[in-house]
Amino acid sequence: MSLSVQWLTLATMLMSGVGMGVLFDSYRVVSSELKFPRWTLSLIDLIYWIASAIVVFRMLYVSNSGEVRAYVFVGLAIGFLFYYWLFSKITTKMTLWLIKAIKWCIQIIVNIFHIIVIKPILIIWVVLLYIMKLGSKITIGIGKLVLQLLRPILKLVLWILSPLTKPLVRWLKPYWEKSNISTNLAKMWNIVKQRSQAWLRRK
Repeated sequence: MSLSVQWLTLATMLMSGVGMGVLFDSYRVVSSELKFPRWTLSLIDLIYWIASAIVVFRMLYVSNSGEVRAYVFVGLAIGFLFYYWLFSKITTKMTLWLIKAIKWCIQIIVNIFHIIVIKPILIIWVVLLYIMKLGSKITIGIGKLVLQLLRPILKLVLWILSPLTKPLVRWLKPYWEKSNISTNLAKMWNIVKQRSQAWLRRK
């Protein structure tokens, strides 16, 4: 392996160490801010180290065809420590700022969605309820008015039909008593008639 390849490999490992530090701090801050369950941290750590090993080996393969030497681990360690001393706090602050910016953007989107979609739907729903209540009140009022107008006519019709209905009921009574249905119909007719007459007398 030539000297230039060795220096290239060392530089690659230094950058890989810095990248591992950035990724480590970033996911730690994200997991803390988003309050991941504790049991997920061990799983994330495992995924982090597996992914780091794959990426480092890939970078090593590109730089020197995957040849592992002692300076490879030295380069990784120096890169990681260099990052930790100089850039760890900056990365943490940048990650926190990015999380806050994303939360702010999501809140803006939610507010806009509420104003454009949810609020109009609620207003339409309230208006429809008001219209339905108003319509029911108008219908009830019209029904009462119609009953008031028809009351004299209904009273007159019952008075006219009363001489006919009484003999008819007496004539049909023996036949009705033979059938439960007829009996029930007769009872229902008498009840309706009595209640109608009583209602008209009260008026």
